[in-house]
Amino acid sequence: MTLLITVFAAVFATVKWYGQSDSRWNLAPLCFLFWGASLMWLADAVFEYMELGADYFTPAPADMLNDAYLGLSVVALALVVWLVILLVKDPQGTVRAALRKGKAN
Repeated sequence: MTLLITVFAAVFATVKWYGQSDSRWNLAPLCFLFWGASLMWLADAVFEYMELGADYFTPAPADMLNDAYLGLSVVALALVVWLVILLVKDPQGTVRAALRKGKAN
């Protein structure tokens, strides 16, 4: 479930990144974060399949729920990291202008 959630997030972010005409949203780091998480979960799935065999494809409902929560929390963490990157780079100068305005008062 974690692999599925992060792959969907990676594909969505990549489609949005590829379809945008300007780079003001700076989606490239978000794509890298999601694809990196997807590769991590893919490696985890391969090793878990090697350990469990066919039982890998019949998880308990509680395990699926835990995996879904973990996948959603990974996506949320990646979004927070991307937001921090976006605020630090400040491509439109919004944060910089707000800080200057606050300093002038």
